[in-house]
Amino acid sequence: MTNNYEENILKGVRDSSYSLESSIELLQKDVVQLHAPRYQSMRRDVIGCTQEMDFILWPRNDIEKIVCLLFSRWKESDEPFRPVQAKFEFHHGDYEKQFLHVLSRKDKTGIVVNNPNQSVFLFIDRQHLQTPKNKATIFKLCSICLYLPQEQLTHWAVGTIEDHLHPYMPE
Repeated sequence: MTNNYEENILKGVRDSSYSLESSIELLQKDVVQLHAPRYQSMRRDVIGCTQEMDFILWPRNDIEKIVCLLFSRWKESDEPFRPVQAKFEFHHGDYEKQFLHVLSRKDKTGIVVNNPNQSVFLFIDRQHLQTPKNKATIFKLCSICLYLPQEQLTHWAVGTIEDHLHPYMPE
């Protein structure tokens, strides 16, 4: 585990974002961290290339949840990637509660929030926008970290990548 990541977890304990017990449990597991500071849409109807994660998460009410799908295969294998049987979801209400808690703090960068089962960590930057009437605070997603026990990387689900992406594709 990277020292920076351990520091961010422990910073969350100091800021009362989550408990020391759950953090120690996370730090002691043999886990894999998958950091994603960039993304590329897998939708066939979206043309584009890999880009930095840089979009507003809050305040907005059009996001129900963030869902991450993970695919893996054996190293140096020619087989297609297969879906990992793990759930990575972060519901809007769960991260909104944490953002409201963070509003009273002063940090602009290095803000980390996590879903209740601590499998998804969002790295957030706070920005202030000046509107004609007042100053608004926004939280922008700048990176995602998925966190799972190493042995789960080869617990593959049934189906292809396309099967698992289908529910998220427009008709």
